[in-house]
Amino acid sequence: MNPVIEGQLQHRSIRKFTDQAVSKEIISTLVEVAQHTATSNYAQSYSIMSITDVEKKKKIAEIGGQPYIAESGHLFILLSDQSRNATIVEEAGESSEVFESFDKFFIGATDAILAAQNIVVAAESLGLGTVLLGSILNQVDQLSELLDLPKFVVPVLGIALGYPDQEPQMKPRLPEKLIHFENSYPRWENVSQQLEEYDGTVTSYYSARDSNKRIETFAQMITQWSQLTHPGRLKMLENIQKQGLAKF
Repeated sequence: MNPVIEGQLQHRSIRKFTDQAVSKEIISTLVEVAQHTATSNYAQSYSIMSITDVEKKKKIAEIGGQPYIAESGHLFILLSDQSRNATIVEEAGESSEVFESFDKFFIGATDAILAAQNIVVAAESLGLGTVLLGSILNQVDQLSELLDLPKFVVPVLGIALGYPDQEPQMKPRLPEKLIHFENSYPRWENVSQQLEEYDGTVTSYYSARDSNKRIETFAQMITQWSQLTHPGRLKMLENIQKQGLAKF
């Protein structure tokens, strides 16, 4: 097994960081790595924002409900960005209305998410710890205002990174048969029975880990998660549309 795959199989989310600063050279390298990610139609419909303002990091931590965001060595926000392309089209004398479509939003979001994963792999290869932040979407409207985002730009994902100050255990993943299919999608029956062994593994993991111990199966966790929705998430589409995207 090569070192890249070994590193990927050892991925863990890091939420506690040392005070060691992440150099500008490393940040530039991570951005360059992101730029070499596959991008739909070569349109490069995304942008990356580094949050270095301490007060803005604190506000983003409040939006995400996760204090460690403010304490990270560096914070990236990945943006679905059609503003740049829309301006190019307008300057060419053509209509930019097409950028209001869900298609163009989704292309930008996909580009941004792919770039984020490239950043994570590269950062971990350099000894950094990372955690992906879907929590920035709790209040898309507030974050868009905080970052002064123009029309056709919306936040998609965050990455907090830095030098690790913890060594969390690796979370066990679903059995391959429940996530990898061939040629057609299965129709689920008796999923609880199929999860029985995995549920036992998850329960053992949560009861044995160093912090936040609890007794919980995967099925229990998913059921509880399905009942909890941040109020701001219920307005996500509305707030994305306020940015001029995904209107049709």
